[in-house]
Amino acid sequence: MSETSAFVRALPKVQLHCHLEGTVRAATFRELAQRHGVESARAAGPIEETYAFANFGEFLLTFAEVCKALKEPDDYARVARDYVVDAAEQRVRYAEVFISPSVWSFFHRDLDVVATVHAMRAALDDEGKHRRLDVNLICDLTRNFGVERAQATAVQAVALAEARLGVVGIGLGGDEANYPAALFKEVYEYARAQGLHCVAHAGEADGPQSVRDAIDILHVERIGHGVRALEDPSLVAELAERRIPLELCPTSNRLTGAAASDGPHPIGELDAAGVVCTLDADDPALFSTTISDEYALVAGWLGEDAVVRFARSAIEASFASAQRKVELRSALDAATATSLRRPPETSVARRSS
Repeated sequence: MSETSAFVRALPKVQLHCHLEGTVRAATFRELAQRHGVESARAAGPIEETYAFANFGEFLLTFAEVCKALKEPDDYARVARDYVVDAAEQRVRYAEVFISPSVWSFFHRDLDVVATVHAMRAALDDEGKHRRLDVNLICDLTRNFGVERAQATAVQAVALAEARLGVVGIGLGGDEANYPAALFKEVYEYARAQGLHCVAHAGEADGPQSVRDAIDILHVERIGHGVRALEDPSLVAELAERRIPLELCPTSNRLTGAAASDGPHPIGELDAAGVVCTLDADDPALFSTTISDEYALVAGWLGEDAVVRFARSAIEASFASAQRKVELRSALDAATATSLRRPPETSVARRSS
């Protein structure tokens, strides 16, 4: 392992863009699929090919197959516990993880969502206590299911938050082009009025207007991905001026086609323009990556100082309490105080991605 990789892997991190269902280990998926009688070609053949896909459409089908194999509260508790173990190994100290109850109930109509989140919460707290990792949850609404189901999920999210199960907000994933932000304006107004934080995926599978609508119509506090904002320089300038953070996931962006696989990732240009950037892994098991891998990748492009800046931005962009942010800043400061960070060996850091 290079000195740069060792340095970034040791950094205490905050995780803001990770889907719990996308963290399911391949072996776990295969075991649960067999146990529950879920037929899937992915549950056979070489284990390293379990999550192979060729395009964004195939990725979504893979994600759906994983969700089909999670049928009982205990399954989700197991995945939650494994998430904490794996994230703690990457030095994640605080996380806001997406969960998708609308997808769960779509595939498993008899699943008790409240009981499931209770089981997850117990696993997250029990394992997290031993591994110094706090995990909050964001209920992801699925655009493709329409406004009525989105509203129902938002109501559910409020109830879960009031039950003190660690739900702190709502998100919005799915088909940006065919289910634009304007459809969900009232859903977001409701959630915000009930005290939930609001984020949304945008500028991943659709262009810059999707990002603009997320901030102007939904009034989100963070944007998931947002890489296609670069197609509109005025939008980039607005993101920078308003300090609206982007949750950037380089490996995911390249594998889904949100960013070119044969050129610089947009993070360098966005960072140079003054946009607040954070780093994450999206669906780490499905994309065969980790948050530490993403940090190491970007450190190779932009240098170690850049990823420290992104780590600090993630703390500030999080919905952690003021006291928790103080603790997270102190941990990051301690980790970087005595290190000697070097610029990358290639050209100027912010232009070499």
